Amino acid sequence: MRVVGFAGFSGSGKTTLVEQLIPALKLRGQRVSVVKHAHHSFDIDHPGKDTWRHREAGAFEVLAASPRRLVLMRELEAVAEHSVHDLLAQLRADVDWVLVEGFKQSNLPKVEVWRQSHGKPLRFPGDQHIVAIATDDAGALPVAAHCPVLDLNVADDVAAWLVDNAERFEYRTPLSL
Repeated sequence: MRVVGFAGFSGSGKTTLVEQLIPALKLRGQRVSVVKHAHHSFDIDHPGKDTWRHREAGAFEVLAASPRRLVLMRELEAVAEHSVHDLLAQLRADVDWVLVEGFKQSNLPKVEVWRQSHGKPLRFPGDQHIVAIATDDAGALPVAAHCPVLDLNVADDVAAWLVDNAERFEYRTPLSL
């Protein structure tokens, strides 16, 4: 399994890029999973639906399955921040790629998503785990990049770069797990 993170400030285009990379990688015969960090309370079902009703009634876990989909929801009794490695351990290992969005402090190899128009600083000068920058304006980078610069608006090129460099994204579980 290969794992790559996508880091950047809110509104930079991480979700859109990941969304576009999924079919681009699938067209290359790759099986793709996604791990996303959510900062706020979120729901994947809606009030009144069976899973919501079971959760609201106090179920610790609710697993919903159909012939085409399986969802496991687990309510946490205490606030806990999960490491990306803990979450990766819960995925099936028979995927080719896991695209990780939002764990910007992780030690995973990451693609920084950056837009000059947002006025936010680049992360790569201080993050040794950033292996490429995806931007909509390479000429606007305020410092020289020590890594490849990819066109944020051409997800197919980003997917091709990932596949061409697949060996650098091979995931190895940290020894501490």
